Amino acid sequence: MTFENKTILKGSIAISISAILWGFDGVVLTPRLYNLDVSYVVFMLHLIPFLLMNIFLFKQYKHFRIFVRQDYITMILISTFGGVLGTISIVQALFLVNFQHLSVVVLLQKLQPIFAILLAAILLKEKIKKHFAIWASIAIVASYFLTFGFELPKIQSAQDSNIMKASLFAVLAAFSFGSSTVFSKRFLLQHNFITATFYRYGFTTLIMLVYVVIFGKYAYFQQTTSINWLYFIIISLTTGSGAIFIYYYGLRRVKAIVATISELLFPISAIFFDYIFNDSLLSPVQLISAAIMVFAIIRLNS
Repeated sequence: MTFENKTILKGSIAISISAILWGFDGVVLTPRLYNLDVSYVVFMLHLIPFLLMNIFLFKQYKHFRIFVRQDYITMILISTFGGVLGTISIVQALFLVNFQHLSVVVLLQKLQPIFAILLAAILLKEKIKKHFAIWASIAIVASYFLTFGFELPKIQSAQDSNIMKASLFAVLAAFSFGSSTVFSKRFLLQHNFITATFYRYGFTTLIMLVYVVIFGKYAYFQQTTSINWLYFIIISLTTGSGAIFIYYYGLRRVKAIVATISELLFPISAIFFDYIFNDSLLSPVQLISAAIMVFAIIRLNS
Protein backbone atom coordinates (compact mmCIF):
# COMPACT_ATOMS: atom_id res chain seq x y z
CA MET A 1 0.00 0.00 0.00
CA THR A 2 1.40 3.39 -1.01
CA PHE A 3 1.80 6.30 1.37
CA GLU A 4 -1.05 8.14 -0.37
CA ASN A 5 -3.39 5.16 -0.03
CA LYS A 6 -2.50 4.82 3.66
CA THR A 7 -3.26 8.50 4.18
CA ILE A 8 -6.64 8.15 2.46
CA LEU A 9 -7.43 5.03 4.49
CA LYS A 10 -6.57 6.78 7.78
CA GLY A 11 -8.69 9.76 6.79
CA SER A 12 -11.67 7.59 5.81
CA ILE A 13 -11.50 5.61 9.06
CA ALA A 14 -11.31 8.81 11.12
CA ILE A 15 -14.36 10.32 9.41
CA SER A 16 -16.25 7.03 9.71
CA ILE A 17 -15.56 6.91 13.47
CA SER A 18 -16.79 10.49 13.84
CA ALA A 19 -19.94 9.70 11.87
CA ILE A 20 -20.72 6.70 14.08
CA LEU A 21 -20.13 8.78 17.22
CA TRP A 22 -22.53 11.47 15.99
CA GLY A 23 -25.15 8.87 15.16
CA PHE A 24 -24.77 7.39 18.65
CA ASP A 25 -25.00 10.83 20.26
CA GLY A 26 -28.14 11.90 18.43
CA VAL A 27 -30.04 8.73 19.27
CA VAL A 28 -28.61 7.51 22.58
CA LEU A 29 -26.81 10.25 24.52
CA THR A 30 -28.26 13.76 24.05
CA PRO A 31 -31.94 12.66 24.27
CA ARG A 32 -31.19 11.38 27.81
CA LEU A 33 -30.76 14.98 28.94
CA TYR A 34 -34.43 15.75 28.20
CA ASN A 35 -35.16 16.66 31.83
CA LEU A 36 -33.05 19.81 31.49
CA ASP A 37 -33.61 23.09 29.64
CA VAL A 38 -32.38 23.08 26.04
CA SER A 39 -30.28 26.25 26.31
CA TYR A 40 -28.67 25.02 29.55
CA VAL A 41 -27.79 21.70 27.85
CA VAL A 42 -26.22 23.49 24.89
CA PHE A 43 -24.26 25.73 27.26
CA MET A 44 -22.87 22.76 29.21
CA LEU A 45 -22.09 20.80 26.02
CA HIS A 46 -19.77 23.64 25.03
CA LEU A 47 -18.49 24.75 28.43
CA ILE A 48 -17.14 21.36 29.52
CA PRO A 49 -15.24 20.61 26.27
CA PHE A 50 -13.87 24.17 26.23
CA LEU A 51 -12.59 23.84 29.80
CA LEU A 52 -10.91 20.56 28.83
CA MET A 53 -9.38 22.20 25.75
CA ASN A 54 -7.86 24.89 27.95
CA ILE A 55 -5.77 22.24 29.67
CA PHE A 56 -4.13 21.06 26.45
CA LEU A 57 -4.58 23.95 24.03
CA PHE A 58 -4.01 27.02 26.22
CA LYS A 59 -1.35 28.20 23.73
CA GLN A 60 -4.19 28.92 21.29
CA TYR A 61 -4.80 32.18 23.14
CA LYS A 62 -1.76 33.65 21.40
CA HIS A 63 -3.81 33.73 18.17
CA PHE A 64 -6.26 36.08 19.83
CA ARG A 65 -3.72 38.90 19.60
CA ILE A 66 -3.26 38.50 15.84
CA PHE A 67 -6.94 38.21 14.94
CA VAL A 68 -8.14 40.94 12.61
CA ARG A 69 -11.63 42.41 12.59
CA GLN A 70 -12.82 39.94 9.93
CA ASP A 71 -11.65 36.99 12.06
CA TYR A 72 -13.79 38.13 14.98
CA ILE A 73 -16.83 38.63 12.73
CA THR A 74 -16.40 35.24 11.07
CA MET A 75 -15.92 33.41 14.37
CA ILE A 76 -19.01 35.08 15.84
CA LEU A 77 -20.98 33.88 12.79
CA ILE A 78 -19.56 30.35 13.10
CA SER A 79 -20.43 30.23 16.79
CA THR A 80 -23.86 31.78 16.37
CA PHE A 81 -24.97 29.47 13.56
CA GLY A 82 -23.04 26.26 14.25
CA GLY A 83 -22.67 26.50 18.02
CA VAL A 84 -25.80 28.29 19.25
CA LEU A 85 -28.62 28.15 16.68
CA GLY A 86 -27.68 24.80 15.13
CA THR A 87 -27.11 22.96 18.40
CA ILE A 88 -30.17 24.44 20.10
CA SER A 89 -32.31 23.44 17.10
CA ILE A 90 -31.17 19.84 16.94
CA VAL A 91 -31.29 19.34 20.72
CA GLN A 92 -34.80 20.84 20.80
CA ALA A 93 -35.81 18.50 17.97
CA LEU A 94 -34.47 15.46 19.82
CA PHE A 95 -36.26 16.47 23.02
CA LEU A 96 -39.59 17.07 21.25
CA VAL A 97 -39.95 13.57 19.82
CA ASN A 98 -39.53 11.92 23.25
CA PHE A 99 -37.50 8.95 21.95
CA GLN A 100 -39.83 8.52 18.96
CA HIS A 101 -38.62 9.11 15.39
CA LEU A 102 -35.12 9.97 16.62
CA SER A 103 -33.49 8.55 13.51
CA VAL A 104 -35.79 10.70 11.33
CA VAL A 105 -34.64 13.84 13.15
CA VAL A 106 -30.99 12.82 12.81
CA LEU A 107 -31.38 11.94 9.12
CA LEU A 108 -32.93 15.32 8.29
CA GLN A 109 -29.60 16.89 9.26
CA LYS A 110 -28.16 15.33 6.10
CA LEU A 111 -29.81 18.19 4.17
CA GLN A 112 -26.95 20.34 5.49
CA PRO A 113 -24.84 20.18 2.24
CA ILE A 114 -27.68 21.76 0.25
CA PHE A 115 -27.59 24.88 2.40
CA ALA A 116 -23.79 24.84 2.51
CA ILE A 117 -23.52 24.77 -1.29
CA LEU A 118 -26.13 27.52 -1.72
CA LEU A 119 -24.46 29.78 0.83
CA ALA A 120 -21.01 29.05 -0.58
CA ALA A 121 -22.27 30.22 -3.97
CA ILE A 122 -23.69 33.41 -2.44
CA LEU A 123 -20.94 34.28 0.04
CA LEU A 124 -17.82 32.65 -1.40
CA LYS A 125 -18.79 33.01 -5.06
CA GLU A 126 -18.30 29.28 -5.63
CA LYS A 127 -19.88 27.94 -8.80
CA ILE A 128 -22.89 25.66 -8.50
CA LYS A 129 -22.73 22.60 -10.72
CA LYS A 130 -25.51 22.13 -13.27
CA HIS A 131 -26.90 19.00 -11.64
CA PHE A 132 -27.28 20.70 -8.23
CA ALA A 133 -30.93 21.71 -8.71
CA ILE A 134 -31.93 18.18 -9.73
CA TRP A 135 -30.27 16.31 -6.87
CA ALA A 136 -31.12 18.98 -4.30
CA SER A 137 -34.80 18.71 -5.30
CA ILE A 138 -34.67 14.92 -5.06
CA ALA A 139 -33.12 15.15 -1.58
CA ILE A 140 -35.78 17.59 -0.39
CA VAL A 141 -38.64 15.48 -1.77
CA ALA A 142 -37.12 12.35 -0.20
CA SER A 143 -36.86 14.15 3.14
CA TYR A 144 -40.62 14.79 3.00
CA PHE A 145 -41.38 11.08 2.54
CA LEU A 146 -38.83 10.24 5.23
CA THR A 147 -40.80 12.40 7.66
CA PHE A 148 -44.42 11.80 6.64
CA GLY A 149 -44.39 8.73 4.38
CA PHE A 150 -47.22 8.74 1.85
CA GLU A 151 -49.48 10.76 4.14
CA LEU A 152 -50.17 14.47 4.17
CA PRO A 153 -48.88 16.39 7.19
CA LYS A 154 -51.48 16.21 9.94
CA ILE A 155 -51.75 17.63 13.43
CA GLN A 156 -54.41 15.62 15.24
CA SER A 157 -52.54 15.14 18.50
CA ALA A 158 -49.75 16.57 20.60
CA GLN A 159 -47.44 13.89 19.23
CA ASP A 160 -48.20 14.92 15.63
CA SER A 161 -47.50 18.54 16.55
CA ASN A 162 -44.20 17.63 18.19
CA ILE A 163 -43.08 15.56 15.20
CA MET A 164 -43.86 18.48 12.89
CA LYS A 165 -41.98 20.92 15.12
CA ALA A 166 -39.05 18.50 15.51
CA SER A 167 -38.78 18.12 11.74
CA LEU A 168 -38.72 21.89 11.26
CA PHE A 169 -36.09 22.27 13.99
CA ALA A 170 -34.00 19.53 12.34
CA VAL A 171 -34.12 21.37 9.00
CA LEU A 172 -33.24 24.63 10.78
CA ALA A 173 -30.27 22.80 12.33
CA ALA A 174 -29.21 21.62 8.86
CA PHE A 175 -29.36 25.21 7.61
CA SER A 176 -27.42 26.48 10.62
CA PHE A 177 -24.70 23.83 10.41
CA GLY A 178 -24.48 24.36 6.65
CA SER A 179 -24.03 28.09 7.22
CA SER A 180 -21.37 27.42 9.82
CA THR A 181 -19.50 25.20 7.36
CA VAL A 182 -19.30 28.05 4.85
CA PHE A 183 -18.11 30.56 7.44
CA SER A 184 -15.60 27.97 8.70
CA LYS A 185 -14.14 27.65 5.21
CA ARG A 186 -13.48 31.37 5.24
CA PHE A 187 -11.86 31.20 8.68
CA LEU A 188 -9.72 28.19 7.74
CA LEU A 189 -8.13 30.14 4.91
CA GLN A 190 -6.07 31.93 7.57
CA HIS A 191 -6.13 29.56 10.57
CA ASN A 192 -5.83 25.81 11.22
CA PHE A 193 -8.64 23.52 12.34
CA ILE A 194 -7.39 23.34 15.94
CA THR A 195 -7.63 27.11 16.29
CA ALA A 196 -11.04 27.09 14.61
CA THR A 197 -12.40 24.40 16.96
CA PHE A 198 -10.94 26.01 20.08
CA TYR A 199 -12.43 29.43 19.39
CA ARG A 200 -15.72 28.05 18.12
CA TYR A 201 -16.27 26.37 21.48
CA GLY A 202 -14.95 29.42 23.33
CA PHE A 203 -17.16 31.97 21.56
CA THR A 204 -20.21 29.70 21.76
CA THR A 205 -19.65 29.22 25.49
CA LEU A 206 -19.49 32.99 26.03
CA ILE A 207 -22.64 33.62 23.97
CA MET A 208 -24.56 30.91 25.83
CA LEU A 209 -23.23 32.10 29.19
CA VAL A 210 -24.76 35.52 28.59
CA TYR A 211 -28.05 33.87 27.60
CA VAL A 212 -28.32 31.51 30.59
CA VAL A 213 -27.45 34.31 33.01
CA ILE A 214 -29.91 36.84 31.55
CA PHE A 215 -32.79 34.34 31.42
CA GLY A 216 -31.95 32.56 34.67
CA LYS A 217 -31.28 29.18 33.08
CA TYR A 218 -28.32 28.67 35.40
CA ALA A 219 -30.89 27.51 37.97
CA TYR A 220 -30.87 24.15 36.18
CA PHE A 221 -27.39 23.57 37.59
CA GLN A 222 -29.04 22.50 40.86
CA GLN A 223 -31.40 20.17 38.98
CA THR A 224 -28.59 18.42 37.13
CA THR A 225 -28.48 14.83 38.36
CA SER A 226 -25.42 12.60 38.63
CA ILE A 227 -26.64 10.75 35.53
CA ASN A 228 -26.89 14.07 33.66
CA TRP A 229 -23.29 14.89 34.63
CA LEU A 230 -22.18 11.48 33.42
CA TYR A 231 -23.78 12.08 30.01
CA PHE A 232 -22.28 15.57 29.84
CA ILE A 233 -18.79 14.16 30.42
CA ILE A 234 -19.25 11.28 27.96
CA ILE A 235 -20.54 13.60 25.22
CA SER A 236 -17.77 16.12 25.86
CA LEU A 237 -15.02 13.51 25.57
CA THR A 238 -16.45 11.47 22.70
CA THR A 239 -19.25 12.70 20.47
CA GLY A 240 -18.61 16.40 21.16
CA SER A 241 -15.17 17.96 20.76
CA GLY A 242 -13.55 14.53 20.48
CA ALA A 243 -15.52 13.63 17.36
CA ILE A 244 -14.87 17.04 15.80
CA PHE A 245 -11.10 16.69 16.20
CA ILE A 246 -11.21 13.17 14.73
CA TYR A 247 -13.36 14.41 11.85
CA TYR A 248 -11.03 17.28 10.97
CA TYR A 249 -8.05 14.95 11.21
CA GLY A 250 -9.67 12.79 8.55
CA LEU A 251 -10.96 15.68 6.45
CA ARG A 252 -7.42 16.95 5.89
CA ARG A 253 -6.45 13.62 4.32
CA VAL A 254 -9.27 12.82 1.89
CA LYS A 255 -11.22 14.44 -0.91
CA ALA A 256 -14.73 15.75 -0.37
CA ILE A 257 -16.43 12.82 -2.14
CA VAL A 258 -14.53 10.29 0.02
CA ALA A 259 -15.52 12.22 3.14
CA THR A 260 -19.16 12.26 2.03
CA ILE A 261 -19.20 8.50 1.47
CA SER A 262 -17.52 7.89 4.84
CA GLU A 263 -20.16 10.07 6.50
CA LEU A 264 -22.80 7.58 5.33
CA LEU A 265 -22.13 5.76 8.57
CA PHE A 266 -23.84 8.68 10.32
CA PRO A 267 -27.40 7.94 9.11
CA ILE A 268 -26.76 4.19 8.99
CA SER A 269 -25.56 4.12 12.60
CA ALA A 270 -28.45 6.37 13.68
CA ILE A 271 -30.98 3.89 12.29
CA PHE A 272 -29.08 0.98 13.86
CA PHE A 273 -28.76 2.57 17.30
CA ASP A 274 -32.39 3.72 17.26
CA TYR A 275 -33.45 0.11 16.71
CA ILE A 276 -31.03 -1.38 19.27
CA PHE A 277 -31.63 1.10 22.11
CA ASN A 278 -35.17 2.35 21.44
CA ASP A 279 -36.68 -0.60 19.55
CA SER A 280 -37.65 1.89 16.83
CA LEU A 281 -37.46 1.00 13.15
CA LEU A 282 -38.21 3.10 10.08
CA SER A 283 -41.00 1.92 7.81
CA PRO A 284 -40.07 0.55 4.35
CA VAL A 285 -41.13 3.87 2.78
CA GLN A 286 -38.92 5.80 5.21
CA LEU A 287 -35.96 3.48 4.65
CA ILE A 288 -36.20 3.89 0.88
CA SER A 289 -36.63 7.66 1.26
CA ALA A 290 -33.61 7.83 3.55
CA ALA A 291 -31.51 5.89 1.03
CA ILE A 292 -32.62 8.16 -1.83
CA MET A 293 -31.97 11.30 0.20
CA VAL A 294 -28.47 10.22 1.20
CA PHE A 295 -27.66 9.13 -2.37
CA ALA A 296 -28.82 12.52 -3.66
CA ILE A 297 -26.59 14.26 -1.11
CA ILE A 298 -23.63 12.18 -2.35
CA ARG A 299 -24.40 13.21 -5.93
CA LEU A 300 -24.40 16.85 -4.83
CA ASN A 301 -20.78 16.46 -3.75
CA SER A 302 -19.58 14.52 -6.77
